[in-house]
Parts: sequence; structure tokens; C-alpha cells
Amino acid sequence: MPADPPSFRRNPRATPVRSTYRLQLRPDGLTFAQAAATAEYLQQLGVSHIYLSPVMTAARGSTHGYDVTDPTTVSAALGGPLGLKALADEVHNRGMGLIMDLVPNHVGVADPQQNLWWWHVLQYGRKSQFASFFDIDWSPGNGVGGRLALPVLRGANDPAALTVDRSGPEPLLALHELRFPIAPGTDGDNALRIHDKQHYRLVSWKSGICGYRRFLSISGLAALRQEDPVVFEATHRELAAWCEHDLIDGVRVDHPDGLADPAGYLQRLRQLIGPTRLLLVEKTLANREPLDPTLPIDGTTGYDGIADFGGVLLEPAGEQILTELSRHITGHGSDRVWVGEKEHRIKRAVAESILAPELRRLVAAIKADAGADDFDTMALTNATIEVLSFLPVARADYTPLAGMISAVVAEVEKRNAELRVPLAVLVSALIAGGTAWTRFHQVSTAIGAKAVEDILFYRAVRLVSLQEIGGNPARFGRTVNEFHLANASRARRWPASMTTLSTHDTKRGEDVRARIGVLSQVPRMWARAVTLWLEKLPPPDGATALFLLQNMFGMWPADGRPAPSVPGLRDRVHRFAEKAMRESGEHTSWEEPDADFENAVHAWLDQVIDGPVGRQLTDLAHDLAPHAWSDSLAQKLLQLCGPGIPDIYQGCELWEDSLVDPDNRRPVDFGSRGGMLHTLTTTPPLDITGAAKMWLVAYALWLRRERPECFVGGTYTPVFGHGEHADKLVAYARGRVGADPEIIVAVTRHSVAIGETGWGDTYIELSGGSWTDRLTGHTFQNRARTEKLFARLPVALLVR
Repeated sequence: MPADPPSFRRNPRATPVRSTYRLQLRPDGLTFAQAAATAEYLQQLGVSHIYLSPVMTAARGSTHGYDVTDPTTVSAALGGPLGLKALADEVHNRGMGLIMDLVPNHVGVADPQQNLWWWHVLQYGRKSQFASFFDIDWSPGNGVGGRLALPVLRGANDPAALTVDRSGPEPLLALHELRFPIAPGTDGDNALRIHDKQHYRLVSWKSGICGYRRFLSISGLAALRQEDPVVFEATHRELAAWCEHDLIDGVRVDHPDGLADPAGYLQRLRQLIGPTRLLLVEKTLANREPLDPTLPIDGTTGYDGIADFGGVLLEPAGEQILTELSRHITGHGSDRVWVGEKEHRIKRAVAESILAPELRRLVAAIKADAGADDFDTMALTNATIEVLSFLPVARADYTPLAGMISAVVAEVEKRNAELRVPLAVLVSALIAGGTAWTRFHQVSTAIGAKAVEDILFYRAVRLVSLQEIGGNPARFGRTVNEFHLANASRARRWPASMTTLSTHDTKRGEDVRARIGVLSQVPRMWARAVTLWLEKLPPPDGATALFLLQNMFGMWPADGRPAPSVPGLRDRVHRFAEKAMRESGEHTSWEEPDADFENAVHAWLDQVIDGPVGRQLTDLAHDLAPHAWSDSLAQKLLQLCGPGIPDIYQGCELWEDSLVDPDNRRPVDFGSRGGMLHTLTTTPPLDITGAAKMWLVAYALWLRRERPECFVGGTYTPVFGHGEHADKLVAYARGRVGADPEIIVAVTRHSVAIGETGWGDTYIELSGGSWTDRLTGHTFQNRARTEKLFARLPVALLVR
């Protein structure tokens, strides 16, 4: 547990971190100068800190910044170091702060010419001063005779396409638009023979050979060896300067699980940034996995809270009907049994295919560390895959997970006694604590991310809002008691951890997820509609159709407009469908696209959009919009006032209909948002433009600014309703330590049922004095009847 929340131990001149607003920088839409122009609006909205996407030099045209090509320079395309300094000055002059996003695990190498370190390694091989920066397999048995294998060949005829480009000062090997260096003294022949003399070898991307550790299975992102102090110093030089000049107030660490030693890295990072700056990690915790309290961090970036905020609003009674619908259409219920079996199988398939290069290096390390060079490779590989496939977490070397590997090994041996001997070799290597131990956890992380987030989440179809980072499709929502226990734990153990509802990595935006969640309240209506639609318009594949229809319902226009008339909607749906189909890998994939299947799905989608199914989808979205609106506001208020530091992803102060990336990185119109903020009156708006959501966001953030001690580091107390519909209320109180609560948050859950029955005699008790709802201005004493509390909005923010 951190000793103190950052807001209590910061430099008195620094702004306490009360809330953050994520800006997704991009050269073609949001540079440093343009980000600085948003600062006034964000200050007025109540945000305390601007949270930037990566700012270091990235691949040309990058719209996300995670493909850093030079971790030693600030991106000139975004505005360079002077632009960053001007942004920081603007932010600090407004009494706000700046949070930076670090990418320590990997750099972009898709175009070798853009990465000078990588280029130098290709040109000079193991003699390069940067060879040790990367995790490269130079072993003689690496499949290419000890050279660096680059999986860039796309077709069988690609080697014949190699030429020598002599247009510049130095000759280069050319493959289509790519260029590669020629080692000194190896020129003077034809392209193929020159290639044979290089320190690298170009191989097919389908060969299963890759000469370096990657970010997951992305060959364009080469992993760095941050365990080497020289690499750490080189890649964190700019960060050290930012801290020295007090330019930044906190750091977000991208994908620390991919590093050789995350805990050691975070210790060094904490020493570099000092004890007072916020330090958050992008850590996806598995179902009920605790965050390691020994890490010198303030918390995660908030994936772990997404399922809590939205899950408590789901109607558990809808589980059985939606499970039956999934089983009827797909042959499986996307339930706990199916998810467990499917996850194991997918993990095995991922290990044996797209992560085969990483697995081979792991098995070689196991043999070496166990002193078993002659042991049967196939048997050892099978045993290793089985253990990796049954691990329920990304990596099991964090302190709270001690003993997990032994439990998994025992279970694997129980299932398959013939693996006893190869398991003994694996165990011997892991106990040695050398290279095999490190690679085991790195490969485990990659397998889990690819198998679960990038495949399983596109195959489960019962209720797709469950398939979110940090979520579990087998766990159908949260009870109110579960929700309170999770919040109380966060308040006590990780009071400065970030919470979020949307990020650049989420599978769908928060309002899309909330609307899909409403289907749990009307499962029979949804099941009847889907069954009828698929009978009238049979799809190429039922599971694909059920998955896509839910996502389309989540982002469909709710104002009654015909979908074909909405600009960009058709193209967005088709792009999402292509990604969903290929990520699923059931009928087509990124590696082996099936054009016939994909074209059939796209044709079916056009028939949906243009035909009666699309019109009925519009009617359904319109009819259920008030309930989607209710759940969107509810989860937003629960997040904004709950324990932790709430982050708002750019644009999400209004209704948003984003799907997975790159859809969620579309430019945001901050001018119109600033104008809307200025036009808000003293009465909460009820229109569908999203003004009601902005109203809620602003008042919640203003209250956090007014009474900060009630939030980060403040108390958390569950508030339970009374009466016949008490179970359709979620409420909690916040206050200063040692004092009575000052704030009560109350929201509606299961609004469909409330719409049919009304609130009846339901109420909450209010202790001591008068309480005013900051959202409506209504005042209550002693007790608040929910029919009055929620007369105008389905949520309330009461202040003593």
C-alpha cells in the first residue's frame, strides 16, 4: 500500500491531482499548441491535470504515439520540446498539472530508417553499440544461422523483388518501400548476394521466425531491455530533464508487464521521478487479482474499475435468457464453462502459432537453465504451453501471486500425468531464477493479452459489454455489495489510483457499453428481435451477426434518424466489422484473410443498414435511449465521485458512440464543447445532445475541486436504500477522515423496471442537517424519497 496519496505529499506549490483528462495527441489534429488551446476549457470544466498520450518521436503519421522511433527526442511533428514547454507553461499558469505517458517496453521498427538504434544494429550486428538495447536472438539455432531474422517478406516472390537503391549517399537494400542498410565491405554484387552477407536476414512473416522479442506479436515493435542500466538511462533522459525542471506532475507507464523485471523497473523509475509525483501503471488485473502492494506506485490506469462501474447496473435476471439466446444462435452460451475451455484452447493456439518465436526462445532457455540440453523439445514445449495456458493472470511473479505457478503445475500434472517429467524440467528451470524465469513471464503476458483481449473478447457473444479490458465475459455484472467492497478496498489501499470508463484501448466507448448493458434489462425483447431479424435476413455466420448487432445497437443513432443518413456511420460499422472478424479468427484472420466470408458479412451489413432490420434497430435504440441515458449518467457519477482519481477520455464529457480503435481516436471538437459549457444554465438539460452528461461532469469535478479532502484519501461509506425497490438504488457517502460524511452519491439501476412500477416507498436516510442536490438544486432533510430525488435526473449528488 502506498504510504500516502500523492495529493498529500506533493510540493505545496504543485496542484493536487484531483482528476485527469486524457488527450490523444496526433500531428494531424491535436499538437502541443492545439492541446494548449484546450487548457482554458478543461480548467473551466474542473479538470486538475491534463494527461497526454506519448510525446516522444514516433513513426511518421502515427495517430497514437506508441510506436516510438526515438525515445530521446520530443516529437517535432507535435511541436518539439519548445511546444511541450509552452503547453506545460500554459497548464501550470492555470493552476493545473501535466501527466505524461511513457512507453518503456518497445520502440517502432516497422520502417528501419526511422529508428537510428535499430538501423545501427542491422548495419553492424552484434558489434553495434545498440545491440544490447534490444532482446535479440543471435543463437546459431535461431533458424537463420545466428543472424537477426526480420519477418517482413509478404509473399513467395518477395526475395526476387530485392534491389539495391543507389540514389543516396550510401547504397541500401530495397524491398518495395522499405530500405535496409548494407554492412561495410559487403556491397558490389547483386541484391540477393548482398543480402546473404548482412547481419540480418529477411524472412516471411508466415515463417514463424522472428529474431527479437516483440510487443505481443507485432513485428513492427521491438522490445527494449530496460533491465540494462544503460538502456534505462538512454530512454529516460528526457523524463529526467522534465522532472529536473518541474515540467510534469506524474507518469503513466505503458505495458510494464512486458518488461523483464517490472518491479525492479518501477523502483528505478520511482527514484528518478521522486517520491511526490503520481506514478500509475497500465496493468490489466485478472478476475479478482490483487494489485501488488509492494510496488512503489500509486495505482493502475483504471481498467480494473470499468467492470465495477458498469457491472453494478446490469440486471442479473437477464443472464439466463441472454445465455440461451447465445446458445440458440451459436451453439454455446458464452458462459463460465465455455469461457474457461475456450480460453485454454485459444492460449494454446496463440502459443503454437503467432507467438511461436517467443515460445522457442523460452524452451531453449528452460533447457539451458535446467541443464537439460538433450531433453525432448516437443515434450517440453507441450508441458510449457499447458502451464502457460492455465495461468489465470498475465504474469505470476508479483508478490501476492506467490504459489500460483506451483498450483497450476500441480493441476496440469493432475490432468496429464505423462507430462510429469517435462514439467520437472520446467520446474527446475524456473527455480533457477535465470533467463527462463524472465522469459516465462514475458511470454505469459503476451499469450494472455493476445488470447483473451484480442481473440476471446471477439468470440463471446452473450453480452458484449462484458468483454472489456479488465472484465470477464463469464462474470455477469456485480452485486451492490460487491461494488461497495471493491470501492472500499480502493479507497483504503489505492486512494490515488486512476479510474476510467473509456481509454484509447477500450473495446467500445463508455456510452456504447452502457447502452448495450441495458439489454440485460430487456432480454426477452432483445432475443425476440434478434431471432426475427436473423430469420428475415440470414447472416453468413450467427455468432458474427450476434456480436455485430449488439455493437451496432450500442452506437446506433437514438434520435430517430435513419442510419444511412448519418455521416460516416456505414464506413465505421464496416471497419469495425473487419477488425472484429479478423481478431476473432474463427472464419478469417489478419494472417489469412478470407475475402469470400468477409465480403458476405459486409454485404449482409449493408442489407441491415439499408433495410427493415436497420429501421427496427433505430426504433429500438430510440425506445431504450432514456434507459441508456440513465445508465450512462449513473456509471459516470459513480466513477467521478468514487475512490481514486477519475480520468475522462477526450470527448467523453458528452455522449459518445466510439467503437474500438482507431474509431475512438477520432478528432474531438473542443470548440463546440467549450461553447456548450458556457451555455449551461441553472437547470439541468434533458436533451439528447449530451449536455446533461456535461452538466454532471462539470458539477462533479467542481465539487472535487471545492472539497478535495472528501475524495482522494477521503472516507467511503455505503448507503443502502429502504423500501420495496431499494435494490434498484446504488449510493455511497464520501467525507473527510475523522468527520461525518459530507457528500452522498445516488444513482438509479434497472431503470426499465422502475419505469414500469415507479419507486413506490423507496427512500434513503440522510443524517444531520440539510442536503442539497448540486445537480438540480433540490434540498432534502432527514430522508429523501427516491421518486423526488430522481424526479428530474436518474442520479443525484447530495452535499451537506
